[in-house]
Amino acid sequence: MLDFDYSISTEVYFGTNKIGRIAKEIKKYGNRILFVYGQGSINKIGLYDEIVKILNDNGIIYEELSGVKPNPRIDSVRKGIEICKQNNLEFILAVGGGSVIDCAKAISAGFYYKGDPWDIFLRKAHVLESLPLGSVLTLAATGSEMNGNSVVSNTDTKQKLVISSDLLRPKFSVLDPNYTLSVPNNQTAAGVVDIFSHIIEQYFSPVKEAFLQDRMAEGILKTCIKYGPIALKEPENYEARANLLWAGSLALNGLLSYGKIGDWATHYIEHEVSAIYDVTHGVGLAILTPHWMEYVLNDSTAYKFKEYSRNVWGVEVSNPIMVSKEGINKTKEFFNSLGMPSTLQEIGVEEGSLKEMAKKAATFGELGSFQKLNKDDILSILKNAF
Repeated sequence: MLDFDYSISTEVYFGTNKIGRIAKEIKKYGNRILFVYGQGSINKIGLYDEIVKILNDNGIIYEELSGVKPNPRIDSVRKGIEICKQNNLEFILAVGGGSVIDCAKAISAGFYYKGDPWDIFLRKAHVLESLPLGSVLTLAATGSEMNGNSVVSNTDTKQKLVISSDLLRPKFSVLDPNYTLSVPNNQTAAGVVDIFSHIIEQYFSPVKEAFLQDRMAEGILKTCIKYGPIALKEPENYEARANLLWAGSLALNGLLSYGKIGDWATHYIEHEVSAIYDVTHGVGLAILTPHWMEYVLNDSTAYKFKEYSRNVWGVEVSNPIMVSKEGINKTKEFFNSLGMPSTLQEIGVEEGSLKEMAKKAATFGELGSFQKLNKDDILSILKNAF
């Protein structure tokens, strides 16, 4: 296990009726806020009215940024920064799923930067100051409610890039499973895959001795396997929604990565797919993850796949390669059982764009740590997934 510093600073309020905490928490940082949300789902479940009532009752002045899309756009970030500066806003409240929270984080990151916020994603600038933010989560998926990551798309350049800073961790997050009961099955399934993939990216690591983190990771993977299908069959099952909601937070709040090095190659490859084709992140991951597994499986990596297959899927085969392949097959079958596609063709990807995606994925160099991938390796994975 590697050395690490432990810090998960987000205050989490989990459970029914925790929304009443937001006024007190917001007022720790100011009284003028930007209220950021998506394309209408919070209106349908009555959450918008709840938020507005709480803000009004507590004398909190707010401006709105609505219509944030899945795979949030840099245009929304720019607009949000402009609203914050024009109105001297002191805090950002993001209400929705990971895309809304990611957009809010990018606004937070760009507020004190004098140039274009896209510079930060291009690594031309760094996050040195940030506007504080909090979140109310409505979808179990990205883990953005407890981490400092933000993923934003630029439709002009067809890029989808990530920034990461502890300065971007939400000051607080409300996690009420009731707000996820009406999430459609396709979004629920994609969210489960997203959580699952986050864990896989940290589980498959070149660091071989991190026993405790790996056992925690396996427990969260099993939680996805148990409760994902239940949430699809019984959308209003509170226990299933609650377990998935907390699994999403634990999967990417830093807990599983302490003492380890993550891989993240599959995520960076998928970012290029969704940058061009605007597909749901979890859908792209469902296609690519098994193909990444198959590509990096060899005699030197089989030990980890064997551990994964036995501890997560209960596969008992003596041959390391055979048990590894069976675990990969179980992963495919699980994703398929959630209704996820198996090939890039199924989501409209054209073969002619594969080279462009591979090239862009390797913009900053080789991907991965469990197994290094160059541009040709990335292209091979994309072709296999096609």
